[in-house]
Amino acid sequence: MDADVSTGPFLTGQFLLAMPGIGDDRFDRAVIAMCAHDADGALGIGIGATIEGLTLHDVLDQLDIPTDGVVAAPVHFGGPVEPRRGFVVHSTEWSGQDTVDVAGRWALSGTVDVLRAIAEGTGPRRWLIALGYAGWGEGQLDAEMTRHGWLNVAGDEALLYETDVDDRWPSGFRGAGIDPALLANSAGQA
Repeated sequence: MDADVSTGPFLTGQFLLAMPGIGDDRFDRAVIAMCAHDADGALGIGIGATIEGLTLHDVLDQLDIPTDGVVAAPVHFGGPVEPRRGFVVHSTEWSGQDTVDVAGRWALSGTVDVLRAIAEGTGPRRWLIALGYAGWGEGQLDAEMTRHGWLNVAGDEALLYETDVDDRWPSGFRGAGIDPALLANSAGQA
């Protein structure tokens, strides 16, 4: 992984890994791809869990987009905010109506044009679909980062596209040189 996790106060283009004992079951073993973070707040897409029984075919069917030849990829639990709103985290060579470049590492799209392009075979080369997002208001994530809860690690395309969803959380820690089996469920006090 890149060694740039400390090059600024903001986490756009990095991953947040939930620490054991984060205190919120929705984020147990969460891996969040940070897509926007600035002084006004932050937005990330969960990539560490999928929604059981829901595939890209189901999403395309709801939008009346033909599924012929489209892989029935799982849909990720993007986060607890707006859980019916869809997002596609994808490679940067494709851009659509609302595509946002995420620190040159990946892109984020949230309109139906990216789904149509994927179904037609003209979309991004690499992608994953998610419903919902993780959001933080002004200063909220910054405050959370000072407590036991999250570890930020450098953005890595392999973690997004080449790592099995069930292995993303431990792989994120291992990529940072940390054995997740040795992590404690709470922070110490001096």
